[in-house]
Order: sequence, then C-alpha cells, then structure tokens
Amino acid sequence: MIDERVKKLALILVDYSIKVKLKDKVFVSCSDPLGLPLAKEVYKLVLKKGAYPFLMLGTEDLDYFTFKNASLAQLKKKPEVLDFITDWLDKSIKIKAAKNDRALANISSERILLRQKAVRGILNKQIKKPWVITYYPTASMAQSAGMSLDELEDFYFSSCLQDWGKIKLKLLKVKKIMDKAKKVEIKGYKTNLSFSLKGRLSRVAAGECNMPDGEIFSAPLDGTMNGEIYFDFPSLHSGKVVKGIFLKFKEGKVVRASALQNEIHLKKVLKTDIGASRPGEFAIGANYGIKKAILNTLFDEKIGGTIHLALGKAYEEKEGGGINKSSIHWDLVKDMRKKGSQVIIDGKTVLKDGKIF
Repeated sequence: MIDERVKKLALILVDYSIKVKLKDKVFVSCSDPLGLPLAKEVYKLVLKKGAYPFLMLGTEDLDYFTFKNASLAQLKKKPEVLDFITDWLDKSIKIKAAKNDRALANISSERILLRQKAVRGILNKQIKKPWVITYYPTASMAQSAGMSLDELEDFYFSSCLQDWGKIKLKLLKVKKIMDKAKKVEIKGYKTNLSFSLKGRLSRVAAGECNMPDGEIFSAPLDGTMNGEIYFDFPSLHSGKVVKGIFLKFKEGKVVRASALQNEIHLKKVLKTDIGASRPGEFAIGANYGIKKAILNTLFDEKIGGTIHLALGKAYEEKEGGGINKSSIHWDLVKDMRKKGSQVIIDGKTVLKDGKIF
C-alpha cells in the first residue's frame, strides 16, 4: 500500500514545483528502482493533467561498472540521447535513490570529473527550463544519516511537506536586504570572510527546484572574496567523504585548501578548471524543519541557521546568478548555529547564532 505522504509529495512536485500544464512534455528520471514509489505517483499525476510524461529508470548498480570499465573516450563522450531528451522536454523531475552512496568511493576523482565535464552542457540546458530534484529515502541514505529507514522517512517527509508559500514570504524580507548588499561578512569558528554582492540579485528558493528546499542565495562578485572559512559539516562528493574543509581566499580565488579527510580529493576538484577554485554561490539556509546534517548536501545546505558556499559554477539566471563558469558546483555547508556566528550585510546582522533577523 502506497504511503499517503508519497502522494502528497508527488502533488507538490507536479503542481507547485514545476506547475505541470496541459500538453507539457515532462521528463521524469529515477536513478534506481528504489525510487519508483514516488516516480510512479509523479508519472500518474502528470498524465492525468493531459501532459506527456516520459519516465527514464536507471540502476545505480551500473554506475560503478561504468566508471571502472569505460575507456577515457567513453567517459568523455557526450550522451547524445540525453541531449535529445533535454531539447524535447518542457519540464523535468529528477528522483535520486541511492542504493549505495559510497559505491564510487574507490573510483579515481579524475574519471568522475571527466564524466561531469561531458554532461555539464546538457545539465546547463536542463536547468534553463522548470526542474526539480529530490532524494528518495533509502537504506543507504539512512545508514549515512545514522538513522533507521523509518526515522529517515519521517525526517524526509517532515522536511518536504511544508507550507512553501509561507517560507517564501519570510525569505522575501531577507531578499530586500541582500539585493542592496555591498559588503557581506561571515564570522564564526575559524572563519573571517568577506565579499561583495554589489550589483547582484538574490533568489528565494522555496520548493521550486529542490525538495526539500528553503534557502536564499546569490553569487559573490568575482574577485572580491577575501579571508578564510571552515566548514563544520562533512561533504559527500563523488562517493568520497571530505571532512574538516578549510579554505583561504584572496581576491576571489582559493589560495590555500586543507581537509581532515580526503584532502587529496579536495585539491583535485579545485584543479578541475579555472572556475573550480572560485565561488559561484553564497546562501543562507532557512528550513528549520531540518535540524541535523545527514551527509546529503541537498538536505544539509537547507538547515535553518546555516550558510553555504559553492565552489565553481554560478547560476546564469538574473536572480541568484553570476558569471563564474566551471564543470563543478560543489556546495560546502557551515553551521552558523554556534554561539558567536554571524552574517553581517552592510553593517547589519542578518543571521546570528543560527537565527535569521
């Protein structure tokens, strides 16, 4: 019997997130059969609206095999079928369901980055059309989170089934401050960082592209970031857990980087391309329904009272966008709920000890 919460979430994704209309061509991708309960409900709702759903089901069992055995030419090859589908679709819903979120832990960073470069152009096209992504709860995800599967499911649905319209109204107040911002200062544990947002517009994220959601973001003005920052939360990137990341910036570029775990991977990612060592996004997390990090960036970066920086690609949209280009976009999360942590914009405190003012 289908969990009623799955039906409620499918309705949010279809009606609120991408607003499916009559005759829309909707691409629904599901990374593994474990995510089928949600994928099937989404498909049914899209069809009932008189739209045209296309469901692509993957299997994560093949990811490791592909990265382990594909030639360099195969890894570099742009997936032309996916390129065709991207041109065809009007809107898309992506459901990630990890059977083993550490499956790629022993695959070299270089091979994974080659594939990311090959698909980056396609992904850039996809995000110019309405889209939303979510991670469906699985046993692997529960293990990484330190929870039982039942606990994770409760955590997942409570973070997703929210009044997104109400959250949007709250964040619009912060947007007014950020849109006028000239100088941003971040102060906290091992952190004293500053940069400018002059001329940049921020964007409120309240359920349209990520599920769960709840953040406001902008792109730091290129060349203005200076200082240092320590990221309290570990990050799972390309199957590798990177902990204790410390970055020092000078004139908008990382000039020193270290990590307590998987530092080599961090430094390899920073060398992916010219833009990989520069910031593409700054954001404040505002989903207070998420209270703990679970080693999944989509959730961790939304925790109410945190901030995150993304290394690499800036979004191209007018709101929230910038000009930094890269084949990576790696969000790193800092816990600002600790005493003494502050985000100060043009001398005004907008976040202190985890509370948004």
